[in-house]
Amino acid sequence: MSSSLPILDFSRLDAGADEAAAFRADLLRATHEVGFFYLVGHGVDRELIDDLLNVSRRFFELPTDEKLKLENVHSPQFRGYTRVGGELTHGDVDWREQIDIGPERDAVELTPGTPDYWRLEGPNLWPESLPELQQVAERWNDELSRVSLRLLRAWALALGAPEDSFDEAFADKPFALTKIVRYPGESGAERKQGVGAHRDGGVLTLLLVEPGKEGLQVEYGGEWIDAPSIPGAFVVNIGEMLELATGGYLKATLHKVFSPPIGSDRISVPFFFNPALDTVMPRLELSPELAASARGLSVDPTNSPILDTYGDNALRYRLRAHPNVAEIHHQDLLARRASA
Repeated sequence: MSSSLPILDFSRLDAGADEAAAFRADLLRATHEVGFFYLVGHGVDRELIDDLLNVSRRFFELPTDEKLKLENVHSPQFRGYTRVGGELTHGDVDWREQIDIGPERDAVELTPGTPDYWRLEGPNLWPESLPELQQVAERWNDELSRVSLRLLRAWALALGAPEDSFDEAFADKPFALTKIVRYPGESGAERKQGVGAHRDGGVLTLLLVEPGKEGLQVEYGGEWIDAPSIPGAFVVNIGEMLELATGGYLKATLHKVFSPPIGSDRISVPFFFNPALDTVMPRLELSPELAASARGLSVDPTNSPILDTYGDNALRYRLRAHPNVAEIHHQDLLARRASA
């Protein structure tokens, strides 16, 4: 068993037909067997990466009262700032602070019959004293959406499907989410939880971690392997919706994060590439050879099945991770689900 994640060079897609085909084969192998890999050669400008890490640091250095003006309890869409200990994964407290940034849109007017997941559509909460955060975050969304869509097209071809198989799901109101996270140092001789074990509920995740930092662990072969940052690389992993689209051939893998050592901290920025909330993920028709190796759909640590419509998956996760926000803004929804 390998003790590290595969490293794939995205620039091979532009190095001729043979190299592109070899990249797609490596991509398919990595995400069937492991579900995680490092992506280099992605073309995202180094200056933009530095700008994002810099503005992220500046955000977390704001006075606490300024950050709390943006606390997600003020957002029915679960956007904004979460203080340390304000999110749960697998029922346990995550030791991190963060700001969640989604597509900047108007809230949807809710009427009888409106699907519940449209509650997630709406505006972000931005710090008035740091306008650069919105500027950099929106550039980041554009760049990583470009990389992500190209990856999806590479997967489609590798799986024997038309290259544009996933395009329609992301054509109108895609629901990407950028989560800027700071993990304070809590680990001594014993590693403490930063984020509990989970699978991502969307399609695809690209993770940026500060250079020289570690903490991410990936489940592989019944063991946890470390996935420290590699300079200039993203850590990429499959979400449950892509597992769903491939009947389990591609693998949404359990992963977790431990807190950095006492006296230090770590910035990480996961970017979740997701389709419109009302998207029912297309199911790809695999060749008999690939279909024979598909494992069927996994369940998350709470034994919850993957749901067909992306918004249902996303809302379920939000309600579970942020019960305080749900209690303030969505009591009717909680009551209805409790009586179901």
